[in-house]
Amino acid sequence: MSRVVRFYELGDPDVLRIEEIPDRPLNNDEVRIKVEAIGVNRADSMFRTGIYLETTELPARLGTEGAGVIQEIGTDVEGIEVGERVGTIPLFSMNVNGLYGESAVVPARAVVRTPNHISVAESAAIWTQYLTAWGALIQHGKIQAGQHVLITAASSSVGLAAIQLSKLLGAIPIAVTRQTAKKQRLVDAGADHVVSTDESSLEQAVLDITNGRGADLIFDPVAGNFLNTLAACAAQGGQIIEYGWLSLEPTPFPLFPSFQKGLSVRGYTIYEFLADSSLLSRAVEEISKKVETGQLRPIIDRVFGLEQVTEAHRHLESNNQIGKIVITV
Repeated sequence: MSRVVRFYELGDPDVLRIEEIPDRPLNNDEVRIKVEAIGVNRADSMFRTGIYLETTELPARLGTEGAGVIQEIGTDVEGIEVGERVGTIPLFSMNVNGLYGESAVVPARAVVRTPNHISVAESAAIWTQYLTAWGALIQHGKIQAGQHVLITAASSSVGLAAIQLSKLLGAIPIAVTRQTAKKQRLVDAGADHVVSTDESSLEQAVLDITNGRGADLIFDPVAGNFLNTLAACAAQGGQIIEYGWLSLEPTPFPLFPSFQKGLSVRGYTIYEFLADSSLLSRAVEEISKKVETGQLRPIIDRVFGLEQVTEAHRHLESNNQIGKIVITV
């Protein structure tokens, strides 16, 4: 028996409850993890409220990102041993597997060894953020040194990962936030420029920073009418990569700016990137090395206990965080 987080109806964080359920048997290609920490992601909130990419099947569990110790392995699993410290990447459905709890069963292909020299909380804050940013900026965006990269919702874990990766590759990250109070923290995180939309026009600020050229690559999870503003910020031949829908508004396509500038606007999710096993293995290897050497370092906003799961989700939805929210078990 293990304590897990489940919910029986869609809704706000109050629908989450902790209950004890039997540990289910492993399939041949699965492993059981003693969970030590859980990374809280926007996808968890969307799944809980029923606006995620897949339909929530009730009663439901939550979570695709976590870290812990291997307790048990399926009969077909090779290359992983009981007792190893591992993290998970989101290669499974929350309708089938869930990380929020004391114990979790996941496909073995979703498990990677935890890089050396990092804390338990950090170990649960690596893979979703860095793989999301890696697939968008490196694989699809073809980021180049010297390019201006506009990163919206920059204080999120993925936004911060995008700042770090951009800097590492010699690009010039421009972080965007609504809250003036977050500006210095984003500079400290590596942003070359920070624009607060509460105090200035984003379009004018970007044009000033880029000497009138605009941003070469734009990485945005907001969408909605904001896409028109981003199109105005883009350089000739620029790319806009949309990876979320925080606005919850209809998203009109910026047709005339795309004509005038030859813009490329594409939708992207981490699952598109994860589907290519060769790309994924190379990215995991590179990210692990860079985390171990300190070139990449996950930024933790706050750590909650499992019993505080409701408060953790409320904090996520407050949009006041800077970095990853982690639940320890």
